[in-house]
Amino acid sequence: MDKAEIQKKAGWVAWSEDEIKLLKRLYRKVKAREIAERTGRTRNALREKARRLGLQKKTFRWWSDKDLDILTKLYPTEESQVIAKKLGRSADAVVGRAHRLGLRKQNVPARWSKQEEALLEKLYLHKNCRDTAEQIGRSVKAISAKASELGLRRTAPVWSKKELRLLRRVYPFRTAEQIAQEMGRPVRATRSKIFKLGLKKRKA
Repeated sequence: MDKAEIQKKAGWVAWSEDEIKLLKRLYRKVKAREIAERTGRTRNALREKARRLGLQKKTFRWWSDKDLDILTKLYPTEESQVIAKKLGRSADAVVGRAHRLGLRKQNVPARWSKQEEALLEKLYLHKNCRDTAEQIGRSVKAISAKASELGLRRTAPVWSKKELRLLRRVYPFRTAEQIAQEMGRPVRATRSKIFKLGLKKRKA
């Protein structure tokens, strides 16, 4: 061990910015021994530096019977992030506990990526939900829910020729609610367009 290394272990060498960033990133969830091996510092030096930086180890939070009941009920069908928010825990904690309980997901929609959210924000103001859903590869229901979550608002887009043809073709056989859901339009706007077009149901 050379002199510089001895001085570093003894705490005589100033901490570099990279070392401080590493300590801040790892201290709460990684053992001091592992950080010491990566930085070449002693565990005592790490703890002292963490104390000066105001860093604290992540404390264990006990799972109550109520927490476990909620987790067991929601985990198969809800996204882990949603459950974590409801329980006031991290998504990693939710997934870890669920795995230990043997819980499994059942047809939960894939988490939205940043690219998908950006595309939604770009398209949502100018296209209807159906076209937006087709372009992003999500369901109309998922598009509407995510837009609401992101606080996106828009005025009703102009009805395309394709939509009008579809509306005329299916209205005799379907309700306004069914058509609105399929086309990604508000029910009120769909009914208004049906009235303006003078569409009628076919007589049995």
